[in-house]
Amino acid sequence: MAKRTSSALSSASSSFRGRDIGIDLGTANTLVYERGRGVVLDEPSVVAIDTRTGKVLAVGAQARQAVGRTPGSITATRPLKGGVITDFEATEGMLRYFIRAARDGGRGRGRSPRVVVCVPSGVTGVERRAVLQTASRAGARSVRLIEEPIAAAIGAGLPVHEARGSMVVDIGGGSTEIAIISLGGMVVSRSARVAGDALDAAIASWIEREYTIAVGERTSEEIKMSLGSGEFVPVRGRDKHTGMPKVVQLSPGEIVEAVERPVRSIVAAVQAAFEECPPELYGDIMERGLVLTGGGALLHGLDERLIKETGMPVTIADEPLGCVALGTGRCLEEYDKLESIFAA
Repeated sequence: MAKRTSSALSSASSSFRGRDIGIDLGTANTLVYERGRGVVLDEPSVVAIDTRTGKVLAVGAQARQAVGRTPGSITATRPLKGGVITDFEATEGMLRYFIRAARDGGRGRGRSPRVVVCVPSGVTGVERRAVLQTASRAGARSVRLIEEPIAAAIGAGLPVHEARGSMVVDIGGGSTEIAIISLGGMVVSRSARVAGDALDAAIASWIEREYTIAVGERTSEEIKMSLGSGEFVPVRGRDKHTGMPKVVQLSPGEIVEAVERPVRSIVAAVQAAFEECPPELYGDIMERGLVLTGGGALLHGLDERLIKETGMPVTIADEPLGCVALGTGRCLEEYDKLESIFAA
């Protein structure tokens, strides 16, 4: 029998009511699903803070514009790394903003919502408690956790409750979550701290090494997203040797070379998870393949690389960026029906 997921939506004897929300608390972006309304917020997981007062000045898209452009008294930070909280105060401010914005259509009225937060499958007990406490302080009436691979699989439309094997690979900003799911539980799960951020960092490192140009994370992300265009990408930055502005034209082949190491790590993690697959589910996975979700699923050529390296069919989910949030939302909308999936 499949191993039941440990971060259950437990001790809930009645259906969720009112403006309850599900939060895909991602390293790069946070999505908020409100029961009855769908995804109501999708913003970068960035917070701008006045270091003199500790006051949160901006959150989300507005704060992201400030990254790398703020005066000394203001810090724009991403408070999560590898899918876990690294700055608790900034995360609390960010969650407070998102919860208030989602509640009552952004008017901030009504009672506090019940909240379901997605967490990576590999988080520790300490990290779980940090998420629970931070969300509670941010204004949630009650908080439950759900592991991201389960939510991603539900959001991708996989039959997680059936006695058949389903495999999902969720590539977010900070971590890649891999799971083989059957009978509502994760039979195999792996969490690798290599994903979209690692791809961006690899691009920046490669450009610095090959062209001595320093580029920021936003530029690296734009280069990554341009990979499928097949065109040369102009890269502007400061030459680290001369200190002068410099422009180079980056070819698609160079971008592929730049991301090779993290891509190889993602492929290795998928192969390792599949090697742990029980014989009873092996045929299901080989027949139906694996489903890619998360922003990293959109990396040009990754699906073909996985097909080549694993020998399995690979499908990209219809809405890869929103699968975790949509899966959380389905749990809110159909809690009674899906309760057994999340039983401890």
